[in-house]
Amino acid sequence: MIAAFSALSARRRGAVGLGAATLVSGLVTAGVMAGAGTAGAEETARSESGATATIGGLKTYGAAVIHGEPGDQQVSAGLFEMSVEGGGTLQTYCVDMHNPTQKDARYHETAWDGTSLGANKDAGRIRWILQNSYPQVNDLAALAQKAGVRGALTEQDAAAGTQVAIWRYSDDADVDAVDPQAERLADYLEKNARDLPEPRASLTLSPAAVSGRPGERLGPVTVGTNARGVTVSPPADAATSGVRIVDRTGRAVTSARDGSQLFFEVPKDAPAGTAQLTVQASTTVPVGRAFASEGRSQTQILAGSSASTVSAAASATWGESGALTALSAEKNCAEGGVDLTAVNEGDEPYTFELAGTKHTVAAGETLTVTLPLPEDQGYDFTVQGPGGFEQRFTGMLDCRTQGPQGGATTQTLTEPSPATVAGPTSPTNLAATGSSSATPFIAGTAIALVVIGGAALLIVRRRQTPPRD
Repeated sequence: MIAAFSALSARRRGAVGLGAATLVSGLVTAGVMAGAGTAGAEETARSESGATATIGGLKTYGAAVIHGEPGDQQVSAGLFEMSVEGGGTLQTYCVDMHNPTQKDARYHETAWDGTSLGANKDAGRIRWILQNSYPQVNDLAALAQKAGVRGALTEQDAAAGTQVAIWRYSDDADVDAVDPQAERLADYLEKNARDLPEPRASLTLSPAAVSGRPGERLGPVTVGTNARGVTVSPPADAATSGVRIVDRTGRAVTSARDGSQLFFEVPKDAPAGTAQLTVQASTTVPVGRAFASEGRSQTQILAGSSASTVSAAASATWGESGALTALSAEKNCAEGGVDLTAVNEGDEPYTFELAGTKHTVAAGETLTVTLPLPEDQGYDFTVQGPGGFEQRFTGMLDCRTQGPQGGATTQTLTEPSPATVAGPTSPTNLAATGSSSATPFIAGTAIALVVIGGAALLIVRRRQTPPRD
């Protein structure tokens, strides 16, 4: 059933934290009303925190057998390789075995809460497996001895055994490795896995959008990174706009480190506008970081990283008077949707329209609207405000690991049909499991969503914005 999205329920909370939400890479957008009755900025500022990479395919793998209602199915299991934009290589395992992997799909480093791992109580055990097996442990003789493997353990066996152990926790799968050595390793890893915390992001800027008045230092924007240092790039039009990136004392900043606070210093006579800063570094991405795709391509988890380019961006908006609002969007897998947050640091209320419903953010307050969205389907919606303001948000929600009805349909990137245990001996590549990608839903003045089994729920949260520095 296709229905227009409507607000059926609302509740208010004080000092609401968004711990369950994670930044949607490439989705966070600053939307501004520089003053009452003026048009909002149409430019979209994208924030892709951490590493962005393109998946190549399985590089080191063996065979595994998935046991399910449709029968036993033989598939490939092992390490994927991804190429990082700007330089670097990543090795990953799959944590979403029933969804497809699209060749050359683009991925972004993502917090666990933005993937199925956020609701998986065993996500920490998967990280333990990654840290205690191949390729983090590349002494295969020592790994074999520890796991009680009889005979030599090849790279292919190690990769297959590790992937099988991960699937047992990530997908609650009944799966075995075909090779006895790989199966022994999988059993050892599954039995000994312990809960570990989620690793921190390689590079973030928080918050991704700030606002204020000309003549002020807008921020702070805090750097979070495991790199020794990052390069800070000012707005592209800094020479003409006069906007500088500075520290708390007003000193111009060109480099920063973990915990550094950055500010946009806007000239007092600057007309209403927007600016964006970017930071970049070269570092190894922490093992256990999740990678989610821009489309319907199975979620990956990091097993190894070379020195790789990571980056993040943040935007600022300013105006003389009236409402002054920055919009951002985050995936919220706990609620099964996307959180749209509007921060109003102006001196007048700000009203925007979403799906035919108007929402008002009081001066100095923050409003968060959670949009429930269908799983594994693209979304495309527009926020509208006074004076012709429009801001568009697009993406895809991929929060659950579940096979299609009737069981998994597994196929390779190059072959049209799956291989079973009783069939051809060549294993099937889980790099393409599931069906074709869905057509995105389009929304302008309204949002059309697929609502299954009941009506959608709109959750509205308000919190007071802390005083500006």
